[in-house]
Amino acid sequence: MMSSILNAVDQRTRLVGENRLELLMFRLGSRSAFAINVFKVKEVISVPALRTMPGAHSNLSGVTVYRGVTIPVIDLRQAIKIRGNAGDRYPQNVIITEYNRSVQGFLIGEVLSIVNTSWEQIVPPPKSIGKANYLTAITQREIRGENTLVEIIDVEKVLAEIIHYDANISKALLEDDITGHLHGKTVLVVDDSATARRQIKDTLCQLGINIIERQNGAQALALLKQWVAQGRNVDDEILMMFTDAEMPEMDGYRLTAEIRNDSELQHLYIALNTSLSGSFNDAMVEKVGCNRFISKFQPDMLVDVVQQRMREVLDAMG
Repeated sequence: MMSSILNAVDQRTRLVGENRLELLMFRLGSRSAFAINVFKVKEVISVPALRTMPGAHSNLSGVTVYRGVTIPVIDLRQAIKIRGNAGDRYPQNVIITEYNRSVQGFLIGEVLSIVNTSWEQIVPPPKSIGKANYLTAITQREIRGENTLVEIIDVEKVLAEIIHYDANISKALLEDDITGHLHGKTVLVVDDSATARRQIKDTLCQLGINIIERQNGAQALALLKQWVAQGRNVDDEILMMFTDAEMPEMDGYRLTAEIRNDSELQHLYIALNTSLSGSFNDAMVEKVGCNRFISKFQPDMLVDVVQQRMREVLDAMG
């Protein structure tokens, strides 16, 4: 059992520290190219028979049975609001993915390829496109001899519009001797998905915690180093940091490694908050060098982490 878990760790984290990722690129019935991280993909299958569900969300094409389990299948083209008619051969395939501890399918068109690339070659979308977009990043790739813009989809936003997230905290979880100390504390949240950042903010603000947001590891590291250059103690500025794993320019793995290798920053408490899930979590924590691993989106788990961190701080103060 342990060997299989460690094999999963090696498969999932073989690019850790190298700031690299693999993208599955595809079309959505148009000339544009889109992508999602291969880490999230379980399988690509032909479009199966779908059963429609009365009263279901308009982006939900139906449900199907996948490996003995009923899963929802979402029309990705419709979900990200692509205008115009789809091509004659849309949809062609379904990507089976695992996000936030749930399995779902996405209708897509033609699968183009899988490419191994660097997060440094992936950049956030321009601010001029507005907040209503469904992208976390863009990159340029050569596809069939043409230099093509590839749009990386914010799947968490797509899912949050279909499955309403609840940021309510279980009252029984709150430790009165700890929560009073959390009021006014600040937490750094690093994630390329505005939806994911908002989920954490909506949860922790209930405890009176202030949130500083950054969209990727490069921005977060620059902020931390700026504080150090100004002679400020990072532990005085923030209680801890939540970081996503996969982000443009610098991912959460590289961010954690950079922090652990900096004598001024190395003791910062880091929780990896990611839509990756599975039995390899504990081993990943040790391999990556973070303090905790949390699968999105679990409000009670977020609160448990900040309470644990606050208790450690209070114990250290005596």
